[in-house]
Amino acid sequence: QVQPVESGGGLVQAGGSLRLSCAVSGRTFSSYAMGWFRQAPGKEREFVATIDWSGGTTLYADSVKGRFTISRDNTKNTVYLQMNSLKPEDTAVYYCAARITIALRALDYEYWGQGTHVTVSS
Repeated sequence: QVQPVESGGGLVQAGGSLRLSCAVSGRTFSSYAMGWFRQAPGKEREFVATIDWSGGTTLYADSVKGRFTISRDNTKNTVYLQMNSLKPEDTAVYYCAARITIALRALDYEYWGQGTHVTVSS
């Protein structure tokens, strides 16, 4: 069983930074690709970034490219999302998810965390 748990959300001013963490239980973390998604009020869940099992391949949504960085530490069973130059439109609940191979669609992910709130004030 794989259970992601997100942390690191909060309130930040526009232009600021936050780092989200996602700790994953289970001994097979290094076998899984990991993804970050977000959902703003009244909107569908959208893809943010994904990373393969080794960290060698990463993909980003156009809206965050150049501002967000996804990374992982397989020795700590943790995936990170460094968010810089935050904008009010980045405000959302951010979710961490796991699946065997890298993917961009939320429906392809098997395991989900409960989410962490990020609010960017203008």
